[in-house]
Amino acid sequence: MKITHYMSKKVITASKRDGIRTTFFRMKRENIRHMPVIDEDNNLVGIISDRDLRRPDWIDEAPDLSHMYHLEDHLSVQDLMTSNPIVVHTYDKIRKANRLFIEHGFGALPVLDKGSNLVGILSAMDLLNALDDMLNSKHEEKKSKKSRPNK
Repeated sequence: MKITHYMSKKVITASKRDGIRTTFFRMKRENIRHMPVIDEDNNLVGIISDRDLRRPDWIDEAPDLSHMYHLEDHLSVQDLMTSNPIVVHTYDKIRKANRLFIEHGFGALPVLDKGSNLVGILSAMDLLNALDDMLNSKHEEKKSKKSRPNK
């Protein structure tokens, strides 16, 4: 099962200079939770999630200051994104992506082609669709074996 069959090909990206407020509301409007981050040359430089935007790490270290955190555009995506994200490639199998999701607790992985161009994004929901297809195909295979007459 290839990643290209399940990935979302419509990739909505953020620039590392975009403000976090703007990015948060864009994600909300597009109904997405993860955005690959690109530089001026369209190279993948990071990934940001709605969770990154809603709850930055420093709140854990200074819980008394958490009430002061507001989504403001004076902070940029670059300040909160995960740099140099782990990626999968169009030639990878779903099994590899699944292992990465399990090992790292990811919600999404950017998908690159052989030339390292961003061509898609694979979400946890995409993996569930792959699992569903796999289970349905096993079920159909089992049914067809039962319906064959014994020789």
